[in-house]
Amino acid sequence: MVLPPLLRQSKGQLVARHNRICHTIVTWLPPGRRLHVATSWRRESDSFMSSHHNEKEASMNRRRLTALAVILSMGVFALAAYARTAIQNKGSDTLVNVAQDWAEEYAKVAPDVAIAVSGGGSGTGIAAMINGTVDIANASRRMKQKEIELARERGQEPIEHIVGYDALAVYIHPDTPADTLSLTQLSAIYARGKQFSNWSDLGVEVPGCQGNTIVVVSRQNNSGTYAYFQKAVLGTGGKYRQGTLDMHGSKDVVDLVEKTPCAIGYSGLAYATDHVSLTCISTAEGGDCVSPSVATASDRSYPIARPLFMYTNGEPQGDVKAYLDWILSDTGQCIILGKGYAPVRNVTCE
Repeated sequence: MVLPPLLRQSKGQLVARHNRICHTIVTWLPPGRRLHVATSWRRESDSFMSSHHNEKEASMNRRRLTALAVILSMGVFALAAYARTAIQNKGSDTLVNVAQDWAEEYAKVAPDVAIAVSGGGSGTGIAAMINGTVDIANASRRMKQKEIELARERGQEPIEHIVGYDALAVYIHPDTPADTLSLTQLSAIYARGKQFSNWSDLGVEVPGCQGNTIVVVSRQNNSGTYAYFQKAVLGTGGKYRQGTLDMHGSKDVVDLVEKTPCAIGYSGLAYATDHVSLTCISTAEGGDCVSPSVATASDRSYPIARPLFMYTNGEPQGDVKAYLDWILSDTGQCIILGKGYAPVRNVTCE
């Protein structure tokens, strides 16, 4: 487990630390007042204070005893916290909401396991895995070979676990009459060097869109969604056009498209709302298109469906293994289904 520095110590080390602190504080007190502090500091403080008439000395002694009480409490808290397992889980913004739901539900199953979930993007989670500061890294793309090699150089052995599937949806404003787009057209909108700059290039006029200019919304480059869309739509070696609006999070993309009639953006299906439209995607112009859905992500018929990953350092053991097993159980998979993602297998949910 990756624990805070204090909690990385053994119980014996914590007890020794606690005893050293107590010894140090007790030696602050005058001789003759040291023996009873650790076990009955409150009773001792009453008699101690009453025996001193000098206000300055009494005030100093009160501060000493208050400090002792605080530090003893901290020691007790540290020993209690040691009894809980802490699992650090970081990464993909696509997965962060379902990861938080998993953590909350698992706390009911295993209350002695504390799971700390944070986002920041797939790149952030993978970097934490490489540096050995996280137990589970969430990612909406596979680790690159160079990332795996760097992790191994630093003593880590990333192991991949697929925990669900996502239909990477293409969002447009509800007023935009572009219900169907091909992968080629998407590439022409997003790729450098072969740009569609205006909706009229696609034979579309958008009400309320000044100049009919396409506002191209993307993600920041530490995002696994950014990397997956680049590979799946722009192709190997393809680069994004300049001038895209690169958003920090998946929800930010959808929110901007909702407010901008000229905009187009991509994000996980789970972030869809009633205030944006989803584009039906075809693999070739004029061909049959497939709409993003849990079903089309499950059967991989949607052209830009993708797996969702968790990475561990080596084969998971102990509490981490128990947690991943639970995520892949019917209970865990019903949670990811409820968030708008496809489970790794067919499950029956209440």
